Amino acid sequence: MNLAQLISTPQIDYPAILPVLIVLSAACVSVLFEAFLPRPQRWGAQVGLSLIAIVVSGVALGLYVRSSPKVGLTTLSGAISIDKPALFLWGTLLALGFAAVLLIADRSVERGGAFVAEASIRPGTVQDQAQARTAVMQTEVFPLTLFALGGMMTFCAANDLLTMFIALEVLSLPLYLMCGLARRRRLLSQESAVKYFLLGAFSSAFFLYGLALLYGYANSVKLADIANAAAGSDRSDTLLFAGLGLLVVGLLFKGSVGPFHTWTPDVYQGAPTPVTAFMAACTKVAAFGGILRVLTVGFESTSWQWRGVLWAVAIVSMAIGAVLGITQTDVKRMIAYSSIAHAGFLLVGTIAMTGPGLSGTMFYLLAYGFTTLAAFGVVSLVRDSSGEATHLSAWAGLAKRSPVVAAVFTFLLLALAGIPLTSGFVGKFVVFSAALQDGMAPLVVIALVFSAVAAFFYLRVIVLMYFSQPSPEGPTVSVPGMLTTTAITLGVVVTLVLGVVPSIALNWANAGGFAF
Repeated sequence: MNLAQLISTPQIDYPAILPVLIVLSAACVSVLFEAFLPRPQRWGAQVGLSLIAIVVSGVALGLYVRSSPKVGLTTLSGAISIDKPALFLWGTLLALGFAAVLLIADRSVERGGAFVAEASIRPGTVQDQAQARTAVMQTEVFPLTLFALGGMMTFCAANDLLTMFIALEVLSLPLYLMCGLARRRRLLSQESAVKYFLLGAFSSAFFLYGLALLYGYANSVKLADIANAAAGSDRSDTLLFAGLGLLVVGLLFKGSVGPFHTWTPDVYQGAPTPVTAFMAACTKVAAFGGILRVLTVGFESTSWQWRGVLWAVAIVSMAIGAVLGITQTDVKRMIAYSSIAHAGFLLVGTIAMTGPGLSGTMFYLLAYGFTTLAAFGVVSLVRDSSGEATHLSAWAGLAKRSPVVAAVFTFLLLALAGIPLTSGFVGKFVVFSAALQDGMAPLVVIALVFSAVAAFFYLRVIVLMYFSQPSPEGPTVSVPGMLTTTAITLGVVVTLVLGVVPSIALNWANAGGFAF
C-alpha cells in the first residue's frame, strides 16, 4: 500500500458549510481592517463588514435550505453535521448575531472605557461628531464578535467531541476579551472578564477531561461511535458515565445552568450591556444546541441512567433563578438570574428526548434570545452621569419620564414571564407539553410553580415603573441611535409575532432530527 492510498482527502460539501465559512472569513478580514485601515475609517468599515457578512451568510443558508436535497448529512470526515436542527440553530444565531451587532455598533463609541451611545456625544456639527467618534471608538469588538459567532455555529453542528471542544474555545476566548472592553471606567468590567475567563476555564477543563474518558471507553470521539459502543458493549460503564458526567458539567457551565451558574450574574452585570446581550442570547443557543446533540446522538440509549440526575439539575436551576432573582436590586443581575431559571425550563425540554422536545427547545431558544436581546437594549438606554443606571431605584417612575421605553420594557418582561400572546408563553407551552407527553408531569408541575415565582420579580419592575414617583435627580433615557432602535424593534416584533403566529418557526423546528 503506497502513501497515496494511506492518505485520503476528506470530502467537503462547501455549499453546506458556506454560512460558517463566510462568518469566519469575515472575522479574519475584520482583523486585517483593524490592523491596516486608518483609524477614522475603521468604524464604518467594521460595522459594514460585520452586517454584510451576517446577511450574506443568512442568504447562503436560505439558498441551501431551499435548493439542496442534501440535508441530513455529515461533512469534513464526519466532523460537522448538516441536519435540520443545525440549520435551524444557525439561522437563529445569525438573526440574533445581526441584532447584537446593531446594538454593539451603536455603543462602540467609548468615553473613558465605557460603551456609550452615539446620541450621548455632545451635540455639534456632523464633523465634530465624526471626530469624537474617531477619537474614542472601540472597533476591535467587531472581529471578536464574528469569531465568537462562527465558533457558536460550529459548536452546535459539531458531530465529534474534539471539533466541539475546538469550537468551544473559538467562541469563548473572544467573549472573555469583550467582557473587559469597559475596563478603563468600570472595575466591574475587569472583574467580569476575569471571572468569565475562570468560569470558561472550568468549563473547558471538565469538557476535555470527559472527552478523554469517553475516548478511552469508545476508542473514538465521534458521537455515533460512542453511542454504538454504549449500546453494543458488555464492558464496564465506569468510563462511559464518568466521561458523560464531566462532559455534561462542562456544557452546563457554558449554558449557565444552576448550580453551575457560578459568577454568571457578576459577568452579566460587569460586561458592557451590548456584550451582555450578545452573550445572553447567542451563547445560550449554542450551549443548548450542543447539549441537545450530545445527549440525543451520543447517549440516548443510556438515558434512563442519567435522566434522573438532569431532573435534579433542572429543578435546582429553576429554584436558584426564581428565588434569588427576587432578591436582586440590579436590573442586569435580575435578568441574569432570569436566564438561570430559563435554563432550567430549557432543560425540561432537553430531557424529553423526543421530536416535540427537540423542536420545542429550539423554538424556546429562538424566542428567549430575541426577548433577552431587546431587553438589554432597553436597559442600555437608562443612564445617569456615571453611565448606565441599572439599580432598580433608578427605574422608579420611568413611565412618567419615557412612556414608550417603559411600555416596551413591560412587554419584554411579560414575555420573559410567559404571559399569553408573547413568544415566552408559546415557548413554555411547547416545552412543557413535550415533557408531559414523555411522562414528566411532576417536573412540569415544579416548573410551573417556579415560573409563577419568577413572574414576581418581573411584575415588581413593572409596578416600580408605573406606580412610583420618579426622583427629581433621577436618570434620563438617552435617545437611541438608529441601530439600537432597529435592534430593539426587531426583538419586540419577533417576540410578538412568535406569540401570535408561532407556526412560522415551529414548522421549521419540527422538520427533522439529528444526522450522525
